[in-house]
Amino acid sequence: MHRVDFDESGLPAATRHLLALLRTEPPGPAATRVHIGVVERVGGWALARWSEGAALATLVGEAVLRAAPALRGKVRTRAGDLLNLIYGTSAAALPMVALVNILVGAIVAFVGGIQLRRLGAEVYVSNLIGVTEVREMAPLITAIVMSGRTGSAYAAEISAMQGSEEIDALRALGIPIFDYLVFPRLVALGAMAAPLCAYAGALGIFGGFAVTACMMNMSAGTFTAHLQDAVAGADIALGLAKSIAFGSWIALASCRIGLAAGRSATDVGRAATTAAVSGIVGVIALDALFDVCAEALGI
Repeated sequence: MHRVDFDESGLPAATRHLLALLRTEPPGPAATRVHIGVVERVGGWALARWSEGAALATLVGEAVLRAAPALRGKVRTRAGDLLNLIYGTSAAALPMVALVNILVGAIVAFVGGIQLRRLGAEVYVSNLIGVTEVREMAPLITAIVMSGRTGSAYAAEISAMQGSEEIDALRALGIPIFDYLVFPRLVALGAMAAPLCAYAGALGIFGGFAVTACMMNMSAGTFTAHLQDAVAGADIALGLAKSIAFGSWIALASCRIGLAAGRSATDVGRAATTAAVSGIVGVIALDALFDVCAEALGI
């Protein structure tokens, strides 16, 4: 490294003083890179997942404990914020939910009708559409749409508040973060999940009927009669219970990811992506768990 000398004779005294404060010593040798083994990497990953699971379990426990005070109106949540969140998870989501579920219902009818036609049992395609939509596709597809649309928005919004130090300001003012940020989102998404599921199921069945009427010339009366015989009240209750569980999971996971995000602009995008992926994976896992329990109970 070559040394560079500056002519400071024409500089003001204040500037010369600042230049004197600069470090002119050459930097020391580079630090030795520490090699991390596979076992350490796996252990670190496992500990990180355990910590995240514990934090999420704490959030779930806090939600359960705050349920009773919420019913008595003792939660510090603004009604205006709650209404805006309910609008964002209900009316604002209707077009996307409708489009996706109509297409899914049409696909189920098309694929199922082709397979049943080979067996000479195409008249039962309405049974297939009804049970599949009510029990599985309507709650699952709606939850996936809401995870990508609403869950990622929750995580990005809270992460942005983390970066702008708004959450630190709320803590300094003594405002509970759970009551102000997490609880209204949990209530909005959990409460609106069941109506969205019913709406999605009706549109999915309509999409299936449209394909069935065009492909197999099935009348609306025949389709409705088979549909009523196939879909039971337990199927509807199972689908609605799934949707509530899915919505609650998406809200809690998204809020947790947003609260745990960093403070840079990159962390906002990372939090949104992580929330969408975590929500979808968790929804599919919960759906499998519901199906196993329903099979064990004979539902």
